Amino acid sequence: MEILQLRYFLATAKLEQMTKAAEQLNIAQPSLSKTISRLEEQVGVPLFDRNGRNIRLNAYGQAFLKRVENVFTELDEAEREIRDMAGLDRGVITLAVSLTNLLPEMLGAFLEKHPNIQFHQVVEPIDVMQQMLERGKIDMCLTFAEIGGEHIESQELRTEDIYLLVPDKHALAGRESVSLHELKDESFIGLRPIFWFRQMTDRLCLRNAGFTPRTTIEVDEVDAVLLLLKQGHGVAFAPDLAWRTRMDLSQNRVRISDWDGQVQLRLVSSNRHYMSAAAQKFREFIIEYFSKLNW
Repeated sequence: MEILQLRYFLATAKLEQMTKAAEQLNIAQPSLSKTISRLEEQVGVPLFDRNGRNIRLNAYGQAFLKRVENVFTELDEAEREIRDMAGLDRGVITLAVSLTNLLPEMLGAFLEKHPNIQFHQVVEPIDVMQQMLERGKIDMCLTFAEIGGEHIESQELRTEDIYLLVPDKHALAGRESVSLHELKDESFIGLRPIFWFRQMTDRLCLRNAGFTPRTTIEVDEVDAVLLLLKQGHGVAFAPDLAWRTRMDLSQNRVRISDWDGQVQLRLVSSNRHYMSAAAQKFREFIIEYFSKLNW
């Protein structure tokens, strides 16, 4: 069994279409078909169900696909580890985040010390982040969400209160606090329900005040929530770090008096996958950075 065969199988399994897979691999379709057939002969069972030109992974193929994906994950990590040991590159860190406003100042401080390290930023719902962690597709997550698992390591960085943010001319603007029950008929701006923070605040409202917030505008990014607030639309729940460094909302932030709305910012990684020297440096930097943060 050859690596090339496995690469061809992986592409075909992902697309479930020989013509498209051949185009992606830049080979002739008959050559791809023969390679897949030889692989099936070697494993002793068909990996695809065929119906004319259509193919679909069968149960054998699905089981084989999981193992093949693990093979390439291990190969990728082996290459990263060896390149890291040999100093063949300067380091690339892939970081998933819940709040992008944390990055400019934090990354700027790190890159002053390590200017040759590159960053790739990922913003995804928590279930996607967890899958990427488990598969070694990202080095770490900086998130308020709770991520668990056998190989997951989590470092708590900071506890944040959740506030109500309101536009300048809103009736609640300037109030020091508000009861959760007063918010039953408000129009909320929020992240889509696939995001962990939205799910959590919906649960807190239902548990503490017996209602689910009426979210009339749903977005994918916290920045969009704050920009809509600035334009006078709706109200929103947000942890302290969500609005700090973005804009002056000190007069628009209202404490909620009758709930236990707090979240913990965590740095999450997987001990199952290799972490480069660059990523290890950055992990240490983040922990120190938040230990010294005084706001």
